[in-house]
Amino acid sequence: MICGKCKTPLDVSATTTGAGPIPVTDQTFAEQVERSQIPVLLDLWAEWCGPCHMLAPTVDQLSAELAGKMKVAKLNIDENPAIANRFGVRSIPTLLVLKDGREVDRLVGVQPKQEILRRLQTHLK
Repeated sequence: MICGKCKTPLDVSATTTGAGPIPVTDQTFAEQVERSQIPVLLDLWAEWCGPCHMLAPTVDQLSAELAGKMKVAKLNIDENPAIANRFGVRSIPTLLVLKDGREVDRLVGVQPKQEILRRLQTHLK
């Protein structure tokens, strides 16, 4: 995997070992999200989005804390517009909670970690 901005190789070992959010693309959405056995928290973001970068550490923390209960994934909307269009995303950052590939909740904008966790409680396995 390479950086979309500077084209340098990225270390994806953290994303393949469950230590961080899973990168999702338009091509991998069905496999990673729709077929997931557990609910998915999908962070829709873009490189140029300041609030997205503010929310990223929280998403990283949630990925570790929710391991086994909820999959946490990230989708860059500039590189993967089909999924963003499919869900009618008009503002980022947007966090979608999906079960069986269907949206069950949505949080828009930077949210405190405690508020995100509160919203996720009803969807956790």
